[in-house]
Amino acid sequence: MSKYKIYTIVALVLMTVCFTLPVLGWHGAKERIADGDELPSYTYGIYNLYSSFQYKNHLLPKDVASDLHKMIEQKAEIGTPSFPIWYVSLEAPNYPKSAFPDGIPVYFHVDGYSGDVHEMNTINHYIGMYPMEHGGNLERAIAPYYLLISTLCMLAFLYYNGKFNSLLMVPTIIAPVLFMSAFAGWLYWYGHNMQEWGAFKIKPFMPTVLGDGSVAQFTTHSYPSIGFWVMIAMSVFCILAVFSKKKELNA
Repeated sequence: MSKYKIYTIVALVLMTVCFTLPVLGWHGAKERIADGDELPSYTYGIYNLYSSFQYKNHLLPKDVASDLHKMIEQKAEIGTPSFPIWYVSLEAPNYPKSAFPDGIPVYFHVDGYSGDVHEMNTINHYIGMYPMEHGGNLERAIAPYYLLISTLCMLAFLYYNGKFNSLLMVPTIIAPVLFMSAFAGWLYWYGHNMQEWGAFKIKPFMPTVLGDGSVAQFTTHSYPSIGFWVMIAMSVFCILAVFSKKKELNA
């Protein structure tokens, strides 16, 4: 098998397992849960599998945290099962380590959020910041279609040898850049659209995109999560596939 095919297949497998499968399997699930509608059986399986190795609120019983049926029954906070791309955590004196060992962590996914989103929104309200769900609606809505288009483009790249075949890999190659651009852009928007309802008044600011920072009495931590490194790996494999195919076709 040609090297470019191996690189492309590896990128395809990573995308399918880490993003496409959980995103498509979970698509529309939260709306159905909110409406009290029954979910397809595969949705339960996908959520239970992917959530089994992701962050769980330490206040949730272990037998509930990775069981979607029980999560729904107990009206627990339900996150998104796809691989998380970015991790943000807040620490403050009123959230002691003994009760909150991970601070207040939230995880950003291509199609939603997970972690202690409700608690983070409470903090946001306290300082006059919009809730997390207010931003990124367009990005979350198009994520399933972007993944499908990227998958189809990579499949086409395996067999199409035309002059501009390398363009088929562009959607996957630029995915990390698109995420970081959207993430930083929305952080800027949140930090510069503070509202009067906040009990603690702060001036407009740029939240920390990468690294440690502070806002009011909170210490913030913002770092890549496993999904971002998977994105980087996909991008690298696609770049290798492009150069490998060019070399083979020009031989």
